[in-house]
Amino acid sequence: MSKGDIRRQQIVDTAMREASNLGLEGITLGVLADKLRLSKSGLFAHFESKEQLQLAVLEEAIQRFIAQVVQPGLAEPRGEPRVVALWEGWQRWILGQGTERGCFFMSLTAEYDDRPGAVREGLVRSQKDWLGALERAAGQAVSEGHFRPDLDLKLFAYEFTGLGMALQYALKLVGDPKAASRARQAFAAMLARSRRVERPARRAASARPRRANPARPPRPNRIG
Repeated sequence: MSKGDIRRQQIVDTAMREASNLGLEGITLGVLADKLRLSKSGLFAHFESKEQLQLAVLEEAIQRFIAQVVQPGLAEPRGEPRVVALWEGWQRWILGQGTERGCFFMSLTAEYDDRPGAVREGLVRSQKDWLGALERAAGQAVSEGHFRPDLDLKLFAYEFTGLGMALQYALKLVGDPKAASRARQAFAAMLARSRRVERPARRAASARPRRANPARPPRPNRIG
């Protein structure tokens, strides 16, 4: 990487940390310049506008999510193992480390759910891609015979993401110390509902021969 590329990455990394606490809209070029000991003109040499910086931060978050959650999950065998790996990776992503907890994309939802613009469009695309990946993983689990054939794939992805949102809520807002264990328990219950149910084989008909009726004694011949 060139010196300019390294400096650009430093700006994006710092902006992403700030956005985790302040949101993307809370980032100011002046604050970033002070933190990085850059002049505003030096910062503008890498990003000509606040929106360009926001888009770069969003793209960095997407690439990290792919590397930490999606790619390890897709490396697992098709079917339920892959679905489980995607869940475990996403749970680790939400739990984070130290003070950096929570899903970056869910934090942006409140900012951009009704704010038009390029950042919202990029965020929406990323989340539709995630939902699509979950639907495909669940569909493969159906094809492999792990999930029941009548499983609603869109509903499965909906519930999957809903569990992650509930985990973030319980973890960051409510401060539930058992948030992670409750999320794992809820996911296990969802898996159980989704699995293919094997019907027990019918019991073989008894091979015991039917009991024959006792022979009737012959009627006596009557003469006359």
